[in-house]
Amino acid sequence: MSDTPAAQPLVLASASPARLATLRAAGVEPEVIVSHVDEPAVEQAARAAYGELTPEDVALILARAKAEDVAPQADNAIVLGCDSVLEFDGEVHGKPGTAERATERWRRMRGQHGTLHSGHWLIDERDDGTGATFGVVASTVVHFADLTDDEIDAYVATGEPLYVAGGFTIDGLGGPYVERIEGDHHNVVGLSLPVLREMLAQIDIPWHRLLNR
Repeated sequence: MSDTPAAQPLVLASASPARLATLRAAGVEPEVIVSHVDEPAVEQAARAAYGELTPEDVALILARAKAEDVAPQADNAIVLGCDSVLEFDGEVHGKPGTAERATERWRRMRGQHGTLHSGHWLIDERDDGTGATFGVVASTVVHFADLTDDEIDAYVATGEPLYVAGGFTIDGLGGPYVERIEGDHHNVVGLSLPVLREMLAQIDIPWHRLLNR
């Protein structure tokens, strides 16, 4: 009979398949509880309360809202909320939402670079836990290839860039259009594993306690 302790339960407050795949590839099988946060409303309320927000602020505020929305449903677990935004040309960009916006954005981004900010918010909902609630933002510089109009049109036609932060992926169909990055690759996917490891250490949970094996 094994005396290896069971994995520490982790709740992922995100509908992102990429974040889930990132955790699974690292040996972690979280419970997914999708938040129902009205992101534009949360951002608007934060601007009304605090004034102008930096891109890092936006990512962290939305990550916190997702974690706090899901936390009451978590049973003796750690809750992780995440959100990503792209800072480009002095503006904050989330999901384009339409083919027109995705096309316009890529025509501006091609041959240029932006910074992908991912907010991580952790809530300790363990029965015997710390009760901690805190967040960290990780940032990665992304250099985009100089795409032709035909390449942009073909990529937008796949539908992928419409529903991902910044209008691109690094782990999917958009991979060939990202020339290089400066920083953590996982962060561009939307969840920095090194950052999560460090956050867990702050509440005395070593990374290997999350592993499902």
